[in-house]
Amino acid sequence: MVIKHVALDIVCGITSILPENEVPEIAFAGKSNVGKSSLINALMNRKSLARTSASPGKTQTINFYNVNHEMYLVDLPGYGYAKVSQSVKEQWGKLIERYLHKSKQLKAVFLLIDIRHKPSENDKTMYDWIVYNGYQPIIIATKSDKLKRSQIQKQLKIIKEGLELPKGAQIIPFSAQTKQGREEIWALAEELLFADVQTEA
Repeated sequence: MVIKHVALDIVCGITSILPENEVPEIAFAGKSNVGKSSLINALMNRKSLARTSASPGKTQTINFYNVNHEMYLVDLPGYGYAKVSQSVKEQWGKLIERYLHKSKQLKAVFLLIDIRHKPSENDKTMYDWIVYNGYQPIIIATKSDKLKRSQIQKQLKIIKEGLELPKGAQIIPFSAQTKQGREEIWALAEELLFADVQTEA
């Protein structure tokens, strides 16, 4: 993917009407501190388009990033953030559910899991929820640079078992620091995004 144009086009909060976009979308879900903003910045070759923060829970809206006027990368609110009330968490959950239900252009959902840790209950719930809404999440195991190379396969196995992934499910180790996994994610994203176009052709 050669990126010529990228911009934050649309921001949707709890009371917003979701857009009816005409170009395909790929969404990214994950815990508040899993590195979603860093991943999106790395994919777009930008340092600070998606705001990263030492304070988890910064993304409280659904953010639509326009790439080359051909697609949207969609950043969903982080889950599992402890310092907000239960009612706010529920509102964020309803916002994400509304998006998963209503988007006509959503082609795939990437679920980010910290490679260093066993999936949490929140991770499992989000995985099951995405599947329930009709999508097979592609797992991105973030922060792979924090591990020795010899540890990566062991941790991937822990994630697969923790989420009870089906055989053949895709899981991609990723590092925002080294850009490991960036090309693999883009290749898969392009395949998913433009599969319909190729089929029609």
